[in-house]
Amino acid sequence: VADAERIADMLQHANLIVTARMDGRLIGVSRALTDFAFCTYLSDLAVDEAYQHQGIGARLIYETKKHSPQAKLILLAAPKATGYYPKVGMSLFEHCFILDDAEKMILKQV
Repeated sequence: VADAERIADMLQHANLIVTARMDGRLIGVSRALTDFAFCTYLSDLAVDEAYQHQGIGARLIYETKKHSPQAKLILLAAPKATGYYPKVGMSLFEHCFILDDAEKMILKQV
């Protein structure tokens, strides 16, 4: 949040952003990358703490999925949020991998 330039890049390059507003004030956001056919990666889901536990996060997920109905919606949960997603109907998928540093890759010739 403190890196405004990085936040600007994140918003500029996302191709599906859904927001929740109360009296014009931003209270929730879903930021996703999608091809609208095969997969939608829900990269960020955030709801202002004062408005949590009111179904806003679930509605943001629903609206995100609604905009790419053919695509599977995929997300990586923050550790503190892992208990939330099953409550809104999402299934745990255990076959996920993360690469933080390309220098750690083992490159092999085929």
